[in-house]
Amino acid sequence: MIRFEKEYCTLNIFLGEKKIFTVDDSALAVGIGENSFNMSHGSFKIHDTILLKTAISIKDVKLEENRAVLLTRFGEVFIENEGNRIKVSFDGFNDYNRLFIILPAFEDEKVYGSGEIFSEFNIIGERANVWVAEHINAIQIAKKLIKQVGGIKNTKRKQAFRKYETYYAQPTFISSKRYFFHSLNTARASFDFTNNEIHRIKLDEIAPFYIGFGESYEELMQGITDIVGRQPELPDWVYDGQIIATQGGSERLLEAKEITDNNGIDTTGFWIQDWEGRRITAAGKQLYWNWEWDEELYPKLDEIIKDFNSQGKKVLGYINPFLAVEKPLYQEANKKGYCVKDKDGKDYLVTITTFPAAMVDFTNPKAYEWIKNIIKKNMIEFGLSGWMADFGEYLPTDCVLYSGEDPELVHNTWPAIWAKINREALEETGKLGEIMFFTRAGYSDTPRYSTMMWCGDNHTDFSIDFGLPSVIPAMLSLSVCGFGLSHSDIGGYTSFFNLKRSEELYMRWCEMNAFTPVMRGHEGLNPDLNAQFDASERVLAHGAKMTRIHKNLKPYLKEAVKYNSKTGVGVIRPLFFYYEEEQAYNECYEYLLGRDILVAPVITQGAVEREVYLPEDEWIHLWSKKEYSGGNITVDAPIGEIPVFVRKSAKNLIDIMLEEK
Repeated sequence: MIRFEKEYCTLNIFLGEKKIFTVDDSALAVGIGENSFNMSHGSFKIHDTILLKTAISIKDVKLEENRAVLLTRFGEVFIENEGNRIKVSFDGFNDYNRLFIILPAFEDEKVYGSGEIFSEFNIIGERANVWVAEHINAIQIAKKLIKQVGGIKNTKRKQAFRKYETYYAQPTFISSKRYFFHSLNTARASFDFTNNEIHRIKLDEIAPFYIGFGESYEELMQGITDIVGRQPELPDWVYDGQIIATQGGSERLLEAKEITDNNGIDTTGFWIQDWEGRRITAAGKQLYWNWEWDEELYPKLDEIIKDFNSQGKKVLGYINPFLAVEKPLYQEANKKGYCVKDKDGKDYLVTITTFPAAMVDFTNPKAYEWIKNIIKKNMIEFGLSGWMADFGEYLPTDCVLYSGEDPELVHNTWPAIWAKINREALEETGKLGEIMFFTRAGYSDTPRYSTMMWCGDNHTDFSIDFGLPSVIPAMLSLSVCGFGLSHSDIGGYTSFFNLKRSEELYMRWCEMNAFTPVMRGHEGLNPDLNAQFDASERVLAHGAKMTRIHKNLKPYLKEAVKYNSKTGVGVIRPLFFYYEEEQAYNECYEYLLGRDILVAPVITQGAVEREVYLPEDEWIHLWSKKEYSGGNITVDAPIGEIPVFVRKSAKNLIDIMLEEK
């Protein structure tokens, strides 16, 4: 498929008979640079000073079997032919810490990726900063609340993309010209897609990268996930209903189960994020980060878990890489030297919202095993069937690690290491395939270690950049980066003052999540402000209906999840994967669930209808059974009738989804 031709000191790369790339002195440059970082609550201000930039100066090109070697004045560049991709690596560039790559841009090209993007999908025309960070910061929330108090509420407004940060960054993108780029760097990277003629890539270290090709987008996804890894299949119980979020103690947990039982809501589990205790702060009802059962808040929880399991109901918990400084586990970690240090040798305390916390140092092998064994004993052995493995994006660049590594080179990898710890806990106890954990932050390697992503921490509103609509491009962008299993908190999370969840928002989110791999709720940061699953008879009836549809989709979802584990083609897929239409490439608020179901969630408050773009195919509207052949249509969309269309070739899915068992 790929072949090389030498032309003086230039290498031409062909895909079949078509020349696709030319590698000369304009394609690659190296340099020296310095970054300065200012982190506040996980959000980063980064200033990059380039001290030197110079072309690699190719002196000669040698063609060898399955590779080309560029001889430069600094060292050697190896370009290996790996069938449907090339790998570019470097030797002898030890004095440099910046790599500049130029790729050609094409007319009408679209580009997707760089990690999990909430406000955009096609990022052509944008500059993407590939750096793991807190997606939503306090300043953004404060500005929003002030505007709302002043009567300004514009849910369609987006913040400038240059201000964008994300929990899950990955130096990967795919092009509508059917190629992908992926770098093996761990330092910060940046993608510049603002030029009509070239794409500029900057890596803050000299690191190998891949460029891969495919005749279809499914082939591209297989190529990407051959490198970054794929998720295993989910436990069978995950599909058997909704995972209800509840907190506040054993009494409330038992009450939640009774309410769902009495109202016909099929529950497969109950998620109690405060199983280890909670603290009340100025931000809301938060958690005590001490990963042990809080027997005072949850008396007899061990017995409750056994009883729930006997009824086919699971109990899920919560963990993150931090330790509450007031609690016993921190005292143990502090005594043993298991925490990340500051430059004075003291435990580095990071302020998350309103309180400081210490971080377990994953580069210390004993600390690594210590936190893993806590998961094994206090969570798996205790009886939890899953958990939220939160955070991972807060490693400061001025900390001191046990390994002596530069934290600037480790920061992005931290969430992937955190996922690996959780994954190993499952594998070493023989529970992989029985227990599911879900992560928020990520980087390259997260797709191979985590079992599920969730798109958090969204605002409890309909805002396009942080609310319900934002999780759709987030799930799509995760899929094109190789993480094919994702979902979101029903109703969102971030809630303050007048930013609170209405019954309408809860129900719209609930019906969307019925058409994702996992249907799970969240009470939110301030539960008392938010409509919950039992807010009213109407909400309960709606939840029962949508949960039944999700449960009916079990065979379909299981097959899509299995396909993802084998090929890397996500359960949530962009329309353009199968439809060569301009609008399909630009659509970011509709998605395909597997191959045969198109979902167009209602993303506007108060809407009772929605305009839907249907690619050219034979479609059947789930609720009216009316048939369509494609184009832009407007359909009725009252609450409980989210616009969903099924390909006519799979019309049996309609009866399956709507069956009342």
